[in-house]
Amino acid sequence: MNPVLNRNLFFVKEHVGMFKASNNYNIHDPENQEVIMECREPNLGVFTKIFRFTDYKRMTPFEVVLTDTQGNKVLTVKRGVSIFLSEVQVLDENDQLVGMFKQKFFSIGGKFDILNPSGEVLCQLKGKWTSWDFKFIKDNVEFAHVSKKWAGLGKEMFTTADNYMLEINDQVPADNPMRQLILGAVMVIDMVLKE
Repeated sequence: MNPVLNRNLFFVKEHVGMFKASNNYNIHDPENQEVIMECREPNLGVFTKIFRFTDYKRMTPFEVVLTDTQGNKVLTVKRGVSIFLSEVQVLDENDQLVGMFKQKFFSIGGKFDILNPSGEVLCQLKGKWTSWDFKFIKDNVEFAHVSKKWAGLGKEMFTTADNYMLEINDQVPADNPMRQLILGAVMVIDMVLKE
């Protein structure tokens, strides 16, 4: 696992764009604003690009690849076509399945079960319908917290760019695969619930 994942704070900044088909993000160290990772959709197909400008945008497949500043793959977050509920896979740097996010039916604010490769529930990602806060919870223990950082009225009204702050609890050990799932969750929140 890439050592960049052993940090506990990540600031995820979506690239601003008025008419964009692909979603691109930079992940910064919140203390010094240095870019530590890049997130891109390098394999976006022609039909997916077309559908991203329609009402079917939420149903389109995606494959977001996260790399460190040297260009080494850190992880991949991907989903196929989604009609009702999303099931999103998170793959490690070797394209091995780390786990999945399975969207819950009738959840207000957004709720996903986070599964290991065997399909066992590790924890849940829960959002509030009144805010942009999401928490990784199991047995009332919070592993991580994702919140939206406001970018300003002009940027919010005229673009689709969102900024997120991810804070991972110190209780999540270094090199634990849960860290890959937690970082992948920011892409899941943005691509599945907020687009």
